[in-house]
Amino acid sequence: MTISPRSQSRRYAALALYQWRLTGEDPMEIKRHLLDDPEWLDAVAGSLNGSEDDDAPPDAKERFNFNMELLDQLLTGVPIHVAEIDSELDRVLDRPISQVDPVELAILRLGAFEILFSDSIPDRVAINEAVELTKLLGAHEGHKYVNGVLDKVARAHAAASGRPV
Repeated sequence: MTISPRSQSRRYAALALYQWRLTGEDPMEIKRHLLDDPEWLDAVAGSLNGSEDDDAPPDAKERFNFNMELLDQLLTGVPIHVAEIDSELDRVLDRPISQVDPVELAILRLGAFEILFSDSIPDRVAINEAVELTKLLGAHEGHKYVNGVLDKVARAHAAASGRPV
């Protein structure tokens, strides 16, 4: 299965934002590590989606087929706007943000960033990409939670900005 460069960028961003939440390390430094050590990237991705060690990792062509501009935008934008993003998420979450699964929180922040701050990306695309990421990296059935939360964020943002939903 071929992954689009933009989807691959979101996948890498989700992994880096997950690491950022756990370690506090600068996301751009995590990106450098991610690009310099593809085996580390495969190990992190495998540990999140529960794949076995003997599963074949993506080949180099697929691994490095991503949109660097989007990756940089996500890894700089989410940390810059994390307080605003978390404030919007807090309004619609059914639990404190500290109790949200770390992988799902990284994906929620990514999707909310695209909804709130990326006018060139339709809300439905941001939500769909986040749902697909959660299916790949998140907990079983976590995609339903991510879909519901981001749908509420998108509706609230559309209403606040006077856009149709």
